[in-house]
Formats: sequence, C-alpha cells, structure tokens
Amino acid sequence: MTPPSLIVSDLDKTLLNEQHELDELTITTLRELHHQGHTLALASGRHFHDISVYRAQLGVPAYIISTNGAHLYTPDDTPLFETLLHTELAQQITRLPLPAGVSVSLYTRHKWLIDRPLAELSELHDGTGFSFEVVDIPAYSDNDIGKVLYAGAPAQLKILEDAIRAGFEGQIHMTYSQPMYLEIMGKGVNKGLALQALLHELGLDRQHCYAFGDNLNDVEMLSLAGNAHVMANAHPYLADNLPHATVIGHHNDKAVARQLRSLFALED
Repeated sequence: MTPPSLIVSDLDKTLLNEQHELDELTITTLRELHHQGHTLALASGRHFHDISVYRAQLGVPAYIISTNGAHLYTPDDTPLFETLLHTELAQQITRLPLPAGVSVSLYTRHKWLIDRPLAELSELHDGTGFSFEVVDIPAYSDNDIGKVLYAGAPAQLKILEDAIRAGFEGQIHMTYSQPMYLEIMGKGVNKGLALQALLHELGLDRQHCYAFGDNLNDVEMLSLAGNAHVMANAHPYLADNLPHATVIGHHNDKAVARQLRSLFALED
C-alpha cells in the first residue's frame, strides 16, 4: 500500500471542469483516497470562502491554501498560516492609473472587494455564491489584505504589470492565475510557501506530496512537490520549465482523478 501522502490540487482548469464544477469521478476518487488515509488539500487563487464550498461538495476534510498562498486553513477552518500584503503598499499599488477596461479587486480575510461590478468575474463564482462588494479600493485601510487582483485584457494587464514591476520590484510577489487575471501578494507569498508550511505541519517530506496545477500561480507549488503533475491544457511555461513534472490529460476529461486512480491503484 502507498504510504500516507499529501495530495494537493489547484481548482480552475485543473480539478474543476469547464463549467467550474467537480465531476462525480473526481468526488469519488478523493473520497476513496481520504478513506485510505491520505491527506487532501485544495490550493487556489480563489478566496477561502469560495474554496470551502468545493470542499463541502467533496465531503472530505481537506486543508485549504487560498489567495495564492496568503492563507492556509485546517479542515476545521482554523488558520494555520497567513502572510498579508501591507495595507499602505496595497494603497500605493491600487492608486496607479488603470488601463482601459481593467478592474481592480481586493481579497481580504473575509471579503471580496471590487471597484465596479464585473459580470465575467461574477459568473466565475456563480457555483459557490461568493460575491463581491463595491468599494473605493485605494481608500481601503484595514490590515487584512491577502491580494490585489486586476482583471482585464492581457495586453492591458501587461501595461499595468510593467508599471507595478518598475515601482514595487522586490516588495511584492506578482503572478497570473489566468491570462486575464494579474495578482499581487506580499513579498514571497505563493502556493509553494504555504505548501511547505503544510508539509511541516503534517511531518511529511516533499517526496510524499502529489501536486496538480495548470498556470503560473502553480509554479512554486509544483516545483516543491516531489510528484508534480501539469495539465495538458496548462500554460506552456509549466511543461517547459518543470522537467520533473508529469504532463497528464485535460482538465475537462477528469485527468486529475484518472491520474490519481492510476497512481494509487484504485479500482475502476
């Protein structure tokens, strides 16, 4: 029997299908692995309250790495790890001029704050019921910011990325969760940092960690995991720059579940 391991997966375009749903095979597989004694974790750029809905659908205790690693929660929702973006720094960043069509949000411990309603972002969260609150983003002053999220066309986000990099290099961690989402966290914050804290908490080494991801915000997590898996639909950077990772199938073909069933010899 495979020794107890940590299985950690990204959500969008990895564990979830094109409709941002969990397939029945995925639910069944993760439940079987839990009953075999393995530990599960969901790691996403999404907010904790968003991710917890998917955990409830799985029906298994799972750790949650949220907001690209800014927060780590136990299966009973106890915060284990947190690295916030300094409020003053977030204010300086969000006061930069916005390119045309770009929206800015904040993820705080408990809320999603946005500068204006945005239908495409709302649709992404339709399945969980997690919703935004419209506020004056640069004026927000509470010390509980996990990340700044910009949504817009890739060409417009590149303009903003260059401006942020020029003004704040070395003070932040910046990544993309999808080509249309530019995300800024505190210095050093990424899914890999939170995963390292979780492995320490569990007393496991990286060789007993199986990780799955598809985009740039998964790089550090996949680099740390001893058993890294990249989706067929992943950003090309991952397969090109993570030579130890195994490329598996498409997220819409339940590839994570199929790979886990093969790795852990689960009966079909």
